[in-house]
Amino acid sequence: MSISFRGGFLVGLALALGIGLYLVWLWQPARQVTRHAENFLHAVERKDWAAAANFIGSDYQDQWGNDRARVLERMREGFRYVRGPRIVASNPTVQVEKRRAVWTSKIMVHSTDEAAMELLDARVNSLPVPFELEWHRLSGKPWDWKLVRVSNSAFEIPADIY
Repeated sequence: MSISFRGGFLVGLALALGIGLYLVWLWQPARQVTRHAENFLHAVERKDWAAAANFIGSDYQDQWGNDRARVLERMREGFRYVRGPRIVASNPTVQVEKRRAVWTSKIMVHSTDEAAMELLDARVNSLPVPFELEWHRLSGKPWDWKLVRVSNSAFEIPADIY
């Protein structure tokens, strides 16, 4: 079976169109923010602090007064005592406004350690308010999103932890 120039051209054109449509679908802002949030939470879950740091913007500030360096330090310290962590985000939603997006979800943290689970259930898993992760797109690249703020009005960090 021989393929003519015209047949090869049409197959190539169809393939290029298919790839183009897939990339348009993949690079939608809401989809990118959802994937970034999932990958960020997986990096934290794996305690891969270098990967987690890649998701956090240099201008990060949160309601607890943490900047980028401080939040990474606190995550590292907090998860040091959590064995076999698993982070579950239920029913996340994304609201996109041009170069800003807010990912909202109830986040639950699980551990294989019973003592850690008691603390997590009391401090994190019982929160009635979902967490909000604010992402900013830094450039014209559709995948260039960075975390710039985390908030939860019900989550308090006790003063004795500072």
